[in-house]
Amino acid sequence: MQRVDITPEAAELVRKIRERYGELIFHQSGGCCDGSCPMIFPKDDMYLDDSDVLLGTIEGVNFYMNKDQFDYWKHTHLTVDITPGRGSSFSLEIPYGYRFIIHSRLLTDEELASV
Repeated sequence: MQRVDITPEAAELVRKIRERYGELIFHQSGGCCDGSCPMIFPKDDMYLDDSDVLLGTIEGVNFYMNKDQFDYWKHTHLTVDITPGRGSSFSLEIPYGYRFIIHSRLLTDEELASV
């Protein structure tokens, strides 16, 4: 069981971004402004350390979350989606007229036991 998934619309946007930028990474920091939204960056532009948790891989892109944010979300399944509009971040989807958002649901007892 993976903790994170992606909608077909968001996956299509990720493919467009990858065609332009190459390898990518998703990160959700839980910081201020749009930091609580998932952001996508070129893989080598994001520094990861022990404070980042790998939740899974979606559309060939690893999805990391800051450990403090993960403590809050550890009982949920996350689905990355898009919505029209601009966020206030440096995430690569901004020029396409969209921003990534998260839909969440609580994990079932069976899912919790398997992660």
